[in-house]
Amino acid sequence: MAATHYDNLIIGFGKGGKTLTTKLASEGEQVALVERSRAMYGGTCINIGCLPSKSLIIDAQSAHRAGEPGTGSFARAMAQKTALTDALRAANYNKVASLDSATVIDGTAQFAGPHSVRVTAENGDEQIIEADRIFINTGASPRIPDIPGLRTTPGVYDSTGMLSLPELPQRVVIIGAGFIGLEFASMLADFGSEVTVLQRSGRFLAQEDEDVAQAIRDVLEQQGVRLVLNAVTTEVAIGTDSAVTVRAEVDGEPADFAADAVLVAAGRTPNTADLNLQAAGVETDARGAIVVDEQLRTTAPNIWALGDVNGGPQHTYISLDDYRVVWSQLSERAKPYSRADRRNVPSCVFLHVPYARIGINEREAVERDLDVRVRVMPTAAVPKARVIRETEGLLKAVTDAETGEILGVMLLCPEAYEMINVVKVAMDMGAHAEELRDAIFTHPTMTEALNDLFA
Repeated sequence: MAATHYDNLIIGFGKGGKTLTTKLASEGEQVALVERSRAMYGGTCINIGCLPSKSLIIDAQSAHRAGEPGTGSFARAMAQKTALTDALRAANYNKVASLDSATVIDGTAQFAGPHSVRVTAENGDEQIIEADRIFINTGASPRIPDIPGLRTTPGVYDSTGMLSLPELPQRVVIIGAGFIGLEFASMLADFGSEVTVLQRSGRFLAQEDEDVAQAIRDVLEQQGVRLVLNAVTTEVAIGTDSAVTVRAEVDGEPADFAADAVLVAAGRTPNTADLNLQAAGVETDARGAIVVDEQLRTTAPNIWALGDVNGGPQHTYISLDDYRVVWSQLSERAKPYSRADRRNVPSCVFLHVPYARIGINEREAVERDLDVRVRVMPTAAVPKARVIRETEGLLKAVTDAETGEILGVMLLCPEAYEMINVVKVAMDMGAHAEELRDAIFTHPTMTEALNDLFA
């Protein structure tokens, strides 16, 4: 089979891959971008991740505040979500396909060697693509634990399936109390579902400070979400009334939970199993993630890995930053940049009351034996929160006791997802507590709460 040669081959249409494709093509380099599913043009974020889920979350909150939860608002939200993702998917495809130097190829890629990939189309047709440089950006997929009935029982969904439910389920059981599971729990509760979350551990959000975790739990329980700790799921089966029965041991005692839909939220696994990486000399770790160095180079000298597939933080903005790491090696005009230069990465969970965080928390400071000052204030003390009548939650900061250096901030409050970016820039610039204390912010806004938090 004759091979087609390109300067660059990118496997996967995710954020890092598509950004690198457009940049290389704009520089006149020939680029082939392989994507195995037409439904995934643009990557996880716009199709089955960030944007569709946030669209549903926002519509659920609107329905809740308007006192109109239920099947009607859910159906409208689903229709708007689908229209949004359809438009974004087409825009992403057209942005790449319109470039003279870029070619989008539909098919599943498997390495045939360090410089060659076999691409199999949906109809079985095959072609060999050779490239000087190859970039893997295949993302990750929901992990399904090996629990009897979990893969075969109707009514069980992963996060992808849950984003396209045909109708609002009256009862939902969520297996897993990580942030993906909690976002769905909050959203479905706002739409009017009865939600039960089963967590294997005995401590809720163990990675967070206890006061923060308790505040998040309070918000969820006020929504009507039932949190069951020390719950080990043992089986999933069809119940007598055609509902799904989730069997578990709670504190060592058997318990059954009936549901119209079950969400499995047990983490995500890098998409590497079908790539035949060994043919290219690319190594993976125990989790299946591609092993990379600080420049995102794999164990093959001409192959890089970007985004979720390399085992780093699974955020779209990290995939974008991975592009910056790679581009710094390809362009003489780019400044040197590696993962080692990455710092102060914020995160956000879009609950009914959003939670955003950056840096270390109080627990981590204690574990490191740091001398810190901990600052906490209730969301109810923020004028803007009282104006919009959303006063649940708290704001918390950890600073160096001597210098005032900002070490970490946790925000459980309205607009936390915007506020945390102000803190990110402040930390990057080396700002200390007094500078946020004395900053001039507009009023009334949530951001001005930083004045009081750091006072």
